[in-house]
Amino acid sequence: MNEEVDVKPPEERPAWPSLEGNSVQVASPHPHMPIPTTPQGPPVNQGFEYELPMELVQQGWKKFWSKRENRPYFWNKLTGESLWEMPSIVKPQFDPITDPLGISVPPPTQTPQPIHTPVPLGKRRASEDIQGPQAKKFILAGPWDLEIPTNVIIFERSPCIYMHSHPEIEAYRCAWLSKLRHCYQELCNSRESIDAPKDSFNRWLMERKVIDTGYDPLLPSNCYPEISLAMYREIMNDIPIKLVRPKFTGDARKQLSRWAEAAKKIMESKNAEAESRKVVKWNVDETFQWLRKTVGATYDDFQDRLAHLKQQCQPHLTETVRASVEGICLKIYNLSCEYAKKVREKSNTILKEQGMELPQHPFPVQAIRKVWCYPVQFAIGCPRLPVVEYLPDRDQALLRYQNDTLAINSLYLQKLEQLYRHSCFDDRKFDLFIPRVWVMLKRYATFLGVNPSPNNANLDIRDTQQSLPVTVFECLNRAFGVTFECFASPLNCYFRQYCSAFADCDSYYGSRGPFLQLRAVSGSFEANPPYCEELMEASVNHMERLLNDSPEPLSFIVLVPDYREPTPAALLRLESSQFKRKQVTIPAFEHEFRHGFQHVLNRTELNVRSNHGTVIVWLQNAAGYHKWEPTEERVQALLEAFRPGRERERDRQELLSPTRQGSTTEKQEVTVH
Repeated sequence: MNEEVDVKPPEERPAWPSLEGNSVQVASPHPHMPIPTTPQGPPVNQGFEYELPMELVQQGWKKFWSKRENRPYFWNKLTGESLWEMPSIVKPQFDPITDPLGISVPPPTQTPQPIHTPVPLGKRRASEDIQGPQAKKFILAGPWDLEIPTNVIIFERSPCIYMHSHPEIEAYRCAWLSKLRHCYQELCNSRESIDAPKDSFNRWLMERKVIDTGYDPLLPSNCYPEISLAMYREIMNDIPIKLVRPKFTGDARKQLSRWAEAAKKIMESKNAEAESRKVVKWNVDETFQWLRKTVGATYDDFQDRLAHLKQQCQPHLTETVRASVEGICLKIYNLSCEYAKKVREKSNTILKEQGMELPQHPFPVQAIRKVWCYPVQFAIGCPRLPVVEYLPDRDQALLRYQNDTLAINSLYLQKLEQLYRHSCFDDRKFDLFIPRVWVMLKRYATFLGVNPSPNNANLDIRDTQQSLPVTVFECLNRAFGVTFECFASPLNCYFRQYCSAFADCDSYYGSRGPFLQLRAVSGSFEANPPYCEELMEASVNHMERLLNDSPEPLSFIVLVPDYREPTPAALLRLESSQFKRKQVTIPAFEHEFRHGFQHVLNRTELNVRSNHGTVIVWLQNAAGYHKWEPTEERVQALLEAFRPGRERERDRQELLSPTRQGSTTEKQEVTVH
């Protein structure tokens, strides 16, 4: 049976097209490539389907795209009728089993119709002209605003070559990563007699991903240099023992004695040079003599003596253990490459069982175009996923796969559902939603090294996922037009468009991938990077490149910790940047952040006082400064939004007056002049 199939040309298909218009041109990446134009108007929905039920096709219906309305419409080639909504299927008025030809049904009565002059069919009316009740839009209330549209324009990018989220693969990958973390602890303990530096493994993962070009989204597999300078430096800082700031004079005396004893033990157990062993032994013996003879020494005396001993012995200790520490760093990296290879082999095995295969190389972009920023897209389809159990439990939901249970608050699960509805286009019926949520929760739990729960809410690991208070995001959006977060996750994001660490499992919830891979042309951004010096410095360099290349309005509001002993390279770059327009510092304990485990905690435990100062720097090009200038009034409004308790006051006011002016419920724009 021959059927007429309507095939639209590629340029008319509404899959995130760049809307042509008059705009400022930017330099082309290649002298022979055409210069793309900036899209105008609202972003176009990507989730367009061309298929129609077979019954409608047989009745003459076809589906087309209206460029005027940015929505599909339906046209009948037999009757000439056109509709905005999908037409209903006309079922036969006879029983197809007992009367398949319909000959037993009496013909319908014909009523005489008056003869009218033929009138040409009218065109479809615009949406604004259609009378009748409009469908209500569901807006989920919470510490976010998922209805704010983006103002960010980027260069079109190629689809990612990662495999879609798969619970079996993720459980396999996370098992290898947990083994790698445990191996790091054992190597530090057996070779250097120290515990692995706190959060060092997490920072190693972030530092490696800055330069990694491998094929695994979590395990580093292709980095140069292979030895991580960050991991090497952190291990060296804890040799011979980890130093802390003592609270009392007795603690300072004990720490000095322990450091001297550990340094002497290292020089005796390692294959040290004779001269180095002699220098360390002499300084250690002198320190013990001073401790025995000195009575009534003060806190500062012990600290000064420790600084002197460290200055004399540390170079010899470093030279003695250098090869051993480099061996630890190299072994961890080689194991990571081996584990990543095993994960890829298992992924290919599952895909081949379903007739698919992972691509070997990224797909090149055919034409460089400017488009509204859109979520990460995949180069291959999604395989069949195993079942993940969904167990509702009061205010929480439990997701279980192979006896591995993860928890999430019901409100945040609804948030993920709303983000999924906005950004995922291959699962309109939500058949894959629960397995993909489990994969995302498992990824972050393994990355942090702890399963987030109220029992471990006091761990410092929460700082990696801390976010700004809601009042700060509201002020950033009103005063500076911010609609995009450079460092966030589906669990702590405020806007529905953001960059995150994992492009594969976060893309279903609006992630635009890692920030270092975002080629932004214009827009207003908020950047609060996790504390990893290499990642922070690379991010500042990336921002300066984007600001230098784009003549269109571009703005970054960067927030970094105010650490000064020593000052991180990223903070020095920010303070000396040619694009710096404003800089302010909020003192320690005078502002708050939202807890990194907010998706599993109670509402009363979410705000955490910051124990360090925070530096806020505005990086803007000329057009961005003209559009979002950090005036004194706007900056003061932002500092007021940071005030401790401000978020609780906002929540209390919303309960008393939920429709007050300027609230996110009404979506009224309030500009601070």
